Amino acid sequence: MKQLAFYFDASQCSGCKTCQVACKDKHDHPVGMRWRNVYEVAGGSWQAKGHNWISGIRSYNISMACNHCKDPICMTKCPNKAIYKNEMGLVLIDEKRCMGCQYCAWACPYGALHLDKTKGKMTKCTMCADYFAEGKLPSCITACPMRVLEAGELSELREKHGNNAESFPLPPPHFTKPALVIKKHPAAKAQVNWKIINKEEVKNA
Repeated sequence: MKQLAFYFDASQCSGCKTCQVACKDKHDHPVGMRWRNVYEVAGGSWQAKGHNWISGIRSYNISMACNHCKDPICMTKCPNKAIYKNEMGLVLIDEKRCMGCQYCAWACPYGALHLDKTKGKMTKCTMCADYFAEGKLPSCITACPMRVLEAGELSELREKHGNNAESFPLPPPHFTKPALVIKKHPAAKAQVNWKIINKEEVKNA
């Protein structure tokens, strides 16, 4: 089976959130709903050296949507079998079968599923499957001014960029085998007290 995937280069992301805006615009999301979020991560502290204070603060951004996992836990937890993988490896929702119970959202380690309160149905990133059918790329990809996002066949992205799929705050990839390749920000290698510093922004997205 073909497996479409995302690539994200954290080392070059400026955190501008244009990817979020492009996604919302393309899918006409209501206020408060986002299929893609940019997590602002920071850690470290200031260090006193003599009469001076030296900054040991480190920070980077992670742009994240649904990773269309090989073993999507959202699919296995759906009691109505409303979630499925299509021929391109994309994890999609059959709206006719969805009853909006949110079991999928509770199970997803990436926070990728969201309840449409108007329809009472779950929603998520489709990787702009309609665009792919037309030979176009997802809106988040083409909108990124830093060109840190790519989408394509997972095997090809891994051959080009490696096979890393982990960087704080992402969970270990062995849980769901995400269709994701990520280039870590150099700062992410530091052993510091990393925290998501925009939790209030992303928690209800």
